[in-house]
Amino acid sequence: MDSGRQILVCQYTNCLANGSAAVLAAFQAASVPGAMVIGCGCQGQCNMGATVRVLPDNTWYCRVKPEDVRAIVEQHLKQGKPVADLLHPRLHPQF
Repeated sequence: MDSGRQILVCQYTNCLANGSAAVLAAFQAASVPGAMVIGCGCQGQCNMGATVRVLPDNTWYCRVKPEDVRAIVEQHLKQGKPVADLLHPRLHPQF
């Protein structure tokens, strides 16, 4: 896994209403080496919450639930393969 990676979990109004506090807690509990988990403000994707963005690769996940965190950690953060089912469809179109 790349050092210096950031996992931004929106903690603004709409995402909070969609359970982003629990998503943030799940990432914090996952203890991902070399990554900083950050509760952040609005990322401009309010209708798709809870929103998670992984930097520096700029991968956007939408409608993330706490039970999705394990797949993101294991598949994306540890193996480098984004979780296709959770990718934001407008920002990561799949053909």
